[in-house]
Amino acid sequence: MAWNNVLCMYYSRTGNTKTAMEEIAKALDAELVELQDGVDRSGAMGWLRSGFDAVRRTSPKVRYQTKWPLSDYRLVIVGTPVWAGRCSAAARGFLKQHGKELRNASYVITRGSEDKNEEVFQQMDLYTPCGHRTAVSLRSGSVGYAFWQEEFLRQTQEFLKERQW
Repeated sequence: MAWNNVLCMYYSRTGNTKTAMEEIAKALDAELVELQDGVDRSGAMGWLRSGFDAVRRTSPKVRYQTKWPLSDYRLVIVGTPVWAGRCSAAARGFLKQHGKELRNASYVITRGSEDKNEEVFQQMDLYTPCGHRTAVSLRSGSVGYAFWQEEFLRQTQEFLKERQW
């Protein structure tokens, strides 16, 4: 399939979300873009800073470069790690600044715990009037990772087929 107006945007502190989003973007033949907030989140201090930013619901300005305006994409898939039961500060900043520009949104969250943290989807919907069309919670290294990623891809492809342009 040629470029299909799907954008995968992500923030990744440790690389788990980046890996998941690379796999999803490849499977959907989508543009892949990293969100950057300019904050040093490396090491133990970065981990603590990230947790504090999540609890305080910090929304930093983010930088990214896409081929087209956000409103030109059929679907924007936002990938984020879960920090303290919330999406990353960079993902929140992006959604607060640009969520109204999205026609359709889907979410990929990555987590380190057994808790699926599915309430994060509703937290992210607060910034996107369109709400989310598909969503998945992935835990790197878990037995169900591949199954849930494939199910997300199936649901997303079904959504895209229903809304051909």
